[in-house]
Amino acid sequence: MIKILIPVDGSAQSMHAAYHAMRLVSSGLKARFVVANVQEAPNLYELLVAHDPDVLHEVSDAAGHDLIRAAVALLTSASQLVEEAVVSGDPAHALLELVESHACDAVIMSAHGSGEGERGLGSVAQHLVQHCPVAVTIVRPAHVDASEEP
Repeated sequence: MIKILIPVDGSAQSMHAAYHAMRLVSSGLKARFVVANVQEAPNLYELLVAHDPDVLHEVSDAAGHDLIRAAVALLTSASQLVEEAVVSGDPAHALLELVESHACDAVIMSAHGSGEGERGLGSVAQHLVQHCPVAVTIVRPAHVDASEEP
């Protein structure tokens, strides 16, 4: 059984990776999943004004779990084995570290995250395609041609 990392940032675009994983499972793929979110590290101002650095970590962790909730629910509702991973730092590097630390065999991710445009690949996707030691599947939402709409 392979283990697949699915990075999710809470955007509709990133959920397409989870939907794609479900299509693969419904076609017979036997897999386990790691649904991950990378939170930005606290900035200097946040570190200076926070009376308790643990509170910053707790808030970041809670936000990350909130952002992956829909993808985790989708996969677990189909009786899939799902691990959750919320980390902080640079998304591209953090995802590469998650691939290694969770011994993932593949990555399924959207072409763009919530902060990126819609042309080409986003910077995180591009970095993973170039540097990831395992297969990376880039998922784009299906575009409906106006002539095909009812």
